[in-house]
Amino acid sequence: MIILTVDKAKDWMKEIQKRLSENKDQLTALDQAIGDGDHGINMERGFHEVVAKINHVTYDSASDVLKSAAMTLMAKVGGASGPLYGTAFLKMSLAMQGKEVDQVVFKQSINDAVEGLQDRGKADFGEKTLYDVWKQVADFLEAEDVEDWQGMLEVCQATIEDTRELTATKGRASYLKERSKGHVDPGSMSSFYIFEALTEVLDLEE
Repeated sequence: MIILTVDKAKDWMKEIQKRLSENKDQLTALDQAIGDGDHGINMERGFHEVVAKINHVTYDSASDVLKSAAMTLMAKVGGASGPLYGTAFLKMSLAMQGKEVDQVVFKQSINDAVEGLQDRGKADFGEKTLYDVWKQVADFLEAEDVEDWQGMLEVCQATIEDTRELTATKGRASYLKERSKGHVDPGSMSSFYIFEALTEVLDLEE
């Protein structure tokens, strides 16, 4: 069964933008605690630009939608977030290219996104970055023939809680060392909203 069409991919980007707009202040507060304090603003602005772009372009495939989003994020989002999220969506796009996006293709696209994030961010699992959330989602999808996408969200939430007590060893948060414990990584939280938006879109198809 095809799970990600052109329209679904566009709806996903719009749902992401909606959630990031609603939670911009929360993401900013999380980033003020252990980062530069601009994650919420950057992410909301980036996906605002993504939606503005996709609303005015006709796409032939879900792959093309994600490629467009990737290029926009790389161009418009400052700091590490633009290159990282841009890489993730670009890797997904490449995995979907020329294919109908069923569960098998989608799972592969997430795996490729995780590899791209690791290569780009030089992060490993357990270093309190957005990579932790994406890796756990990939592992969940690998183990499950997904009928209820809410399970993916539960994995995201559990990962965020698990990483709260970790000491950051990558990015700006790593400068705080032990003081980074007890804080949620803002990139992990924005990743949650990305997958929450995806769940909303995929569940509408049921």
